[in-house]
Amino acid sequence: MMLRVTKLSLVFGVALFYAFVVFSNLTDYDSNYQFVRHVLMMDSTFPGNHGIWRAINSPKVHTAFYLSIIAWEIATMVLCGWGALRLAKSLTSDAKTFRKGSDLAIAGLTLGLMMWLVAFLDVGGEWFLMWQSKTWNGQETAFRMFAVVGIVLLVLVQPEVEE
Repeated sequence: MMLRVTKLSLVFGVALFYAFVVFSNLTDYDSNYQFVRHVLMMDSTFPGNHGIWRAINSPKVHTAFYLSIIAWEIATMVLCGWGALRLAKSLTSDAKTFRKGSDLAIAGLTLGLMMWLVAFLDVGGEWFLMWQSKTWNGQETAFRMFAVVGIVLLVLVQPEVEE
């Protein structure tokens, strides 16, 4: 039972994290918008780098990127939250029922992992050379969140043992 409570608590913790992220992005829109804008414009990468041709200077594209990130965060929050509720409902059920109840949480955690890996580490970090910026470099945060969400997913998929 303790492993189930741990799984439920960790999934809920990720859902709560994303709820705070979404809240911040909606109530303080400009702060993280500026981050996205500067990464896409590549205006703080190394002078004379040969990848600057990748820069995007369109405010409409910046807005579209940022809104897609917020939508991605909302989807992750909803799936993890709904998954946590399903885990809570099946907490005292048999192993098969509890495992089946984890499907939405697995989907939400995978979506979260993909955001940090694809949007931040791949696209931002490597394509837009975010790693070159001292000011607008979110790779450390992205890696930390990828690791946290990944560890939660690994705990969640541990096999259920009938007691």
